[in-house]
Amino acid sequence: MGDPSPQSAASQSAGIDLSQFFQVFFEEAGENLEKMEQMLLAIDLEAADDETLNAIFRCAHSVKGGAATFGFADVAELTHQMETLLDKLRRHELQPTNAMVDVLLQAGDALKAQLARHQGNGEAPIDTSALLDGIRAFVEGRASVPARAAAAAPAVTPEPALPPSPVAASRVRALVLTVGPLEDPKQAENLFELFREIPDLGTIEPIDGGQSAEGLRRLRIVTATPDAELLDLCTFHVAREALRLDPADAGYGFHAGAPGAPQEPNPPDPGYGFFDHAPGAPEAQAAAGTATPAATTPAAGSAAPARAGAARPAAAAGGESSTLRVSVEKVDQLINLVGELVITQAMLAQTGKGVDTALYQQLASGLADLERNTRDLQEAVMSIRMIPMSVVFNRFPRMLRDLAGKLGKKVELVTQGEATELDKGVVEKITDPLTHLVRNSCDHGIESPAERLAKGKPETGVVTLVASHQGGSIVIEVRDDGKGLNREKLLAKARERGLDVHDGMSDQDVYGLIFAPGFSTAAEVTDVSGRGVGMDVVKKNIVSLGGSVEIDSAEGLGMTVRVRLPLTLAIMDGMSVGVGDECYILPLSSVVESFQVQDGMIKTIGGSGRVVEVRGEYMPVIDLERVFDVPRFDFEKVASIMVVVEAEGGRVALLVDELLGQQQVVVKNLETNYRKVDDVSGATILGDGRVALILDIGALVRRSRH
Repeated sequence: MGDPSPQSAASQSAGIDLSQFFQVFFEEAGENLEKMEQMLLAIDLEAADDETLNAIFRCAHSVKGGAATFGFADVAELTHQMETLLDKLRRHELQPTNAMVDVLLQAGDALKAQLARHQGNGEAPIDTSALLDGIRAFVEGRASVPARAAAAAPAVTPEPALPPSPVAASRVRALVLTVGPLEDPKQAENLFELFREIPDLGTIEPIDGGQSAEGLRRLRIVTATPDAELLDLCTFHVAREALRLDPADAGYGFHAGAPGAPQEPNPPDPGYGFFDHAPGAPEAQAAAGTATPAATTPAAGSAAPARAGAARPAAAAGGESSTLRVSVEKVDQLINLVGELVITQAMLAQTGKGVDTALYQQLASGLADLERNTRDLQEAVMSIRMIPMSVVFNRFPRMLRDLAGKLGKKVELVTQGEATELDKGVVEKITDPLTHLVRNSCDHGIESPAERLAKGKPETGVVTLVASHQGGSIVIEVRDDGKGLNREKLLAKARERGLDVHDGMSDQDVYGLIFAPGFSTAAEVTDVSGRGVGMDVVKKNIVSLGGSVEIDSAEGLGMTVRVRLPLTLAIMDGMSVGVGDECYILPLSSVVESFQVQDGMIKTIGGSGRVVEVRGEYMPVIDLERVFDVPRFDFEKVASIMVVVEAEGGRVALLVDELLGQQQVVVKNLETNYRKVDDVSGATILGDGRVALILDIGALVRRSRH
């Protein structure tokens, strides 16, 4: 965390430690910035929707309010300037342009960096002077307006010619804050400190010069901050029941000509934090006949309640929230406990098999209920960690917008299946590989507008992201309608690098060459990406999650990369196999088939290597007894079953004694609890209490190649 601000120190001196609320603020600010970015990317510049503009304004306002409360002055300053520009946009005093969206997006990036610094993830302060000047230029009408925006809104007059908005003028008002009685008079002094540290709040000064006979203090405040938000801020220093806010009048010593004093003979109703003509405002009925067009626009009215209530979201919807923030550590602990429960239930079920159900019918019935309830509980708890793919997909519109602008291309992003859910642990690890695939599609897949028009294509290319469930897996596709892969070019490049290729290779095998380390067909290396550069890392990361990746392409039409992943890393479907007295688990997604070994099926090559022919294809044989040095006490028994498994584009046949069955297993990390073991990806506990190793099929395939 950055240096504590004076405001934070003042709050702590008043007996309130604001740092306990920091994490909630950072999380909510991050969510608001993400929402703001998505809405800015989706905004229609020609006909901006009022509700969208209001929603963007509310996001910036919420971040500003929290930052001001906790003393993060740099964040509050930048969001204040953004708020000013957004306020003019939502009141239709300015026409939104692409340049405005750009500067607001850049400001959002700067805010994220500032927040990261305050969280302790950054070092040097962020210089936002250029950004602030750029935003002010738009607000003051100094920035040039693109021809398209000017043509779209010929009726908009230049900024200096606009009359002041009645709504904006009514925000600055004079109030009287009555404080007390207080046990500690110094608490009132903290309010002066609050206004000194947050200049945007306005000005504050004592009215009666000291404490009254009743032990009360009256303070005159000139501010544009809504009443509710002002009281919320003051509550950090003084108890709420000791505060009262009233409109200023002559009875409180307010004299004509004082800063912020109403100048007209009949001062308007202060509104108690509501804007003019907002739903529920005190003067809405009385002033209905005198409303000005500027004050009755949807942009001015519909956002007003949101601004007044931005500092107290918990009060919305009757004070109840439909969500609950829980740390990931607690969820992981819950999943571990459910895993232990699953193991215990399996042990009881194993023991129950030897019980006479006729004599112990109630016990048998209880075990059956326990099995059903355990399964339901397991599914419910696992669903807590499942999050929608939209969390991943939402980061790509901004990335593609920036990338397309840098490359001079026109690219549209289409997403499908955003509601498809995936385990949080898998989502975190798949985000980077997907980002690389999307960048590749934009950089080397999509052609330039001129090239596309010459080929008879629309000048705007399309990158499509699709997520769907297939069986017990999730399939994510990254498609583009660009130039596709050139088979001959890939083969020529492979021969140039000395790879073992031939003209009879299938298309899938040829396309798979781009996953070779350092393999690239790009004519020149760019600072963006090169199709093939880093693709080996993409595949490695996907395979490490127990997934697979394949490519389909048609030259001139586009390319599709299809990623298949397990839904969760905590529980998996496995096949149990026996070798001697040991039990091993094979991931069911890797098992292809199994068969009985017949005499003469296994061939020996090179003196030591062994292969078996399965439907015309020879594949290496791996004897698990030798790999794991399994002790055998039944010397006459010979391994007689083979299980064909595949991973990383290769297949091997595992030699085992018997197939024990298929079951769901709780995956335990062996490296965390013990140490790294070759050819093993994890462990689980069986129903009889024994530990069974889960085999790393990819490692076994690599072993056979070497």
